[in-house]
Amino acid sequence: MADEPRRLANGATRIDFETDPSRYRHWRLSAEGDVATLVMDVDENGGLHEGYQLKMNSYDLGVDIELADALQRLRFEHPGVKVVILRSGKNRVFCAGANIRMLAGSPHAHKVNFCKFTNETRNGMEDSSANSGQAFICVVNGTAAGGGYELALAADHIILADDGSAAVALPEVPLLAVLPGTGGLTRVTDKRKVRRDHADFFCTIEEGVKGRRAVQWRLVDETVPNSRLDAKVEARAAEFAARSTRAGAGPGVRLTPLERRFEQDSVHYRYVTLEIARAERIATVTVRSPEAGPPRDAQAMLEQGAAFWPLQLARELDDAVLHLRTNEAAVGTLVFKSSGEAATVLAYDDFLAAHRGHWLANEIRHYWKRVLKRVDLTSRTLVATVEPGSCFAGTLAEIVLAADRSFMLIGTREGDNREPAALLLHDVNFGAYPMSNGLTRLDARFIADPADVDRARGRVGEPLDADEAERLGLVTFALDDIDWDDEVRVFFEERTSFSPDALTGMEANLRFVGPETMESKIFARLTAWQNWVFQRPNAVGPDGALRRYGTGQKAVFDMERV
Repeated sequence: MADEPRRLANGATRIDFETDPSRYRHWRLSAEGDVATLVMDVDENGGLHEGYQLKMNSYDLGVDIELADALQRLRFEHPGVKVVILRSGKNRVFCAGANIRMLAGSPHAHKVNFCKFTNETRNGMEDSSANSGQAFICVVNGTAAGGGYELALAADHIILADDGSAAVALPEVPLLAVLPGTGGLTRVTDKRKVRRDHADFFCTIEEGVKGRRAVQWRLVDETVPNSRLDAKVEARAAEFAARSTRAGAGPGVRLTPLERRFEQDSVHYRYVTLEIARAERIATVTVRSPEAGPPRDAQAMLEQGAAFWPLQLARELDDAVLHLRTNEAAVGTLVFKSSGEAATVLAYDDFLAAHRGHWLANEIRHYWKRVLKRVDLTSRTLVATVEPGSCFAGTLAEIVLAADRSFMLIGTREGDNREPAALLLHDVNFGAYPMSNGLTRLDARFIADPADVDRARGRVGEPLDADEAERLGLVTFALDDIDWDDEVRVFFEERTSFSPDALTGMEANLRFVGPETMESKIFARLTAWQNWVFQRPNAVGPDGALRRYGTGQKAVFDMERV
C-alpha cells in the first residue's frame, strides 16, 4: 500500500480514513459466535491533533474513524454476528462526548465535517440493524454525556447501570452554547419518542437523568444493578440474536488495505482517479468499470473478496469523497466522469440482483447506498459529464442522478472513434439506493409527476443517447461538440464565482425534496442550526462557552434572539 505523502499541498497533515484493527488506539473489537463486543477505551494521548487530551473517553475524529471502520468490518468480516454489544473500557464512565478542547481549537470547517462524519457513522449503525440484522445493545456503566449519549442513542437498546451515579445527559446547551449535533435532539424525539416537555428539561440541565426517571422518560430502556449487569446483557443479547434476520455464516470477506497512490494534485486507486485543479477549485473524480465480467456464482464472489469490483469501487469512491471533504476544503466543485463498458456494469448489477439473498451481495448493495448518500451530503457542487467512453449505467448512473448539473455530449468529438455516449438504467435505479429522505433519486427528480418515473422505468436496459436522455429528464443538458467546451467552461466559471456559503445552503436545500425522515432532519434542520451556532460568538467567540469551558470563567452571551 503506497499512501504517501502525508502532507497536503498547503503543508497541513492529511487526515486518513483508512485504518484496521491492528492500528486501533481507542477501540477493541472481538467476536464470539453470534455476538460481538465493541469496547471504547480511548487513549488520552491519542488525539488526531495536538493541544488536547481525550480524557474520560471523550473523542475526536480519529476515534470515530476507528468506529466507522469497526462497523464496516462487523458487516463484511463477521457474517455470523447478529448482536453487537457496545460498552466502555473505563470504570464508571461510558463516554464524555466530543472533546471540548478539540472543538474549541478546531477551524469551523473541521467542526462541521466532524459532526457530519459522526452522524453518518451512527446512521450506519442504524442501517446495520435495519438491513443487516445486526442489533446494537449499549451498556452505559457511568456517565454518558453529549456525544457519548448520542452514541448510545444510535443503538437499539440501552441498558443503564443502576448504581446511583450512572446517568445520561445532553448538556451542550447549558454548558457549551452549542447543540447535541450528532443527531441527539432528533433521536431523543423521533427515535426514542421522548415527550417534548421532558426533552426540553433534559436538554437544559447539566447533570443529566438517571435511574427510574431515565426509564420512565424513555431515555433508556432499562436500569440494572451492577451485580446483575453482565447477566442481563447476556440475556438481552440472546433475545436479540434469536430475532435477527442475519443469515450469514462461515468466514467473511477481509477488508484488505486499499491500494492508493497520493501525488501532489491527484490520488490514484485501481478503479478511481482523483485529479485536483486547485487554481480552479475543481476536482475530477473518474470511476472505471472492470475489464472482466462478474464471477460465475456466489462462492466465486466470496473468493474474490475485497477485490470484487462493486465492493472495491465502493470502498475507493468512499475514501476519495472523504479525502476531498476533509483535506481539500477549498475545492468547491466535484466533476464525476466514468470510463469503461456500460454492459459490464449492468452485468454486475444483474449478478448482485440475482444473488440478493446472499449476505455479501446484500451488504454490498447497502454499502453502495451509504456511499451514494455520502455523495449527496457532501457540501460541494456535484457535476456529471457523460461523454463517449463513459459507463454511467445502473449503479453508476446514480452518480448522474445525484448531480446538481449533468451534461451529456451529443454524438462524438472530431477524431474520436468511440461510440456516442449512452446512459443506461437498471432496476437498481428504482429502489435499491434511496436518499436520506427515503426517495429514490428518480423519485426526487420527478416529484412533480410520478409518471415520468414510469416512463424512465420503461426504458430499463436501453442505451439512451444524449437527446433521448435529455427528453426523459435524466440529464440537464445535451450539448453537441460545437457548444460543449464553451458551455461547460462558462458553467464552471460562473459556479466558482459564487459564494461557497450560499452554494452550500442552496444545494443542500434543492437536493432533498419531499418528505422528511429522521435522517434528513439530522442532516438538514439540525446540521444547519449547528453550522450557524458554531460561528456565533456565544459559542466560539473569545468570551464564548466553548472557549471558557473549564476555565472557571462564565461565558458572556449576546442576549439578543435572532
